[in-house]
Amino acid sequence: MDAIDLDLRRVVVPTGVGPIVAHAGRGSGSPVATVLLHGAAGSWHTWEPMIAASDALGLPLSDIVALDLPGWGESPGPVPDPAELAVAIAAVARALGYPRWRVVGHSLGGVIALDIAARFPRETVAVGVVSPSGAGARAVTRRPVSGAVRLPWLAGMVVAMRVLRGLGPLAGPLLRLLRRTGALRTLSRPLFRHPEHVDREVTDALATEIRPAAFLAAARLSRTHDDGVWRRIACPVRSVRGSHDVFVAARDARTWGRLMRDYDDRVLDDSGHFAHVEQPVLTLRALREVWAADRAPARRRSDARA
Repeated sequence: MDAIDLDLRRVVVPTGVGPIVAHAGRGSGSPVATVLLHGAAGSWHTWEPMIAASDALGLPLSDIVALDLPGWGESPGPVPDPAELAVAIAAVARALGYPRWRVVGHSLGGVIALDIAARFPRETVAVGVVSPSGAGARAVTRRPVSGAVRLPWLAGMVVAMRVLRGLGPLAGPLLRLLRRTGALRTLSRPLFRHPEHVDREVTDALATEIRPAAFLAAARLSRTHDDGVWRRIACPVRSVRGSHDVFVAARDARTWGRLMRDYDDRVLDDSGHFAHVEQPVLTLRALREVWAADRAPARRRSDARA
């Protein structure tokens, strides 16, 4: 599957942090964009299963702006400061003709989505986050030993990224070898609840989408992030995560519920860190208020399990 199959076109938008590559399309005449932000081990392709699932349901997502964040995919680095990145992403949406937007982010992209909503409260109609990186993840980078107790798999990934970065130009051939032998699929097990059920193309893509330098740069920049800025968010925030996600601390959802005035968290019983890949239909349904935010007011709901 590619952008043409999904009726999206590739565009390059110059911004204050450098050119950002986006795949955009499916315009409906709405002034509200659907901005999709991937995590720290991916690209815009991460969203393909969910976009395709929306088509299969007969409720296709519209006005899509799916980005390659700086340092990943086709967007060159370096990885910018989160505040600068929020401004740059807003500039991309505006350059494509959208004065307002709903933002959906996975993992690191979830943090960026919330930063956009905090910085642009009038323009952001809703936020959806999938397995967002919270204080638990940042604790691993700030205090590796104590952080590893809470999220050992994430601490292990940080170590692996440091090793790959240390290998320099040898890292690429090593990852491609792991892909050809099928070992990369096995090593991706912590990311997914059922990696054997995930399309081989998705796990193989990790060989090119894993960017150790970008990952570690983002982790370093996140150390000083102030989650308190999210108190400025005026729109509804809907979160979905897998019950088997080994990279997200369960207590993060409770903290976010206290920070944001309209926050709801749903847990999918049979997903890992990539709920939108493993269970795209359930993810779409869990975020239904985000998709409809420009057409109907969101309702407050208590924490529930989908």
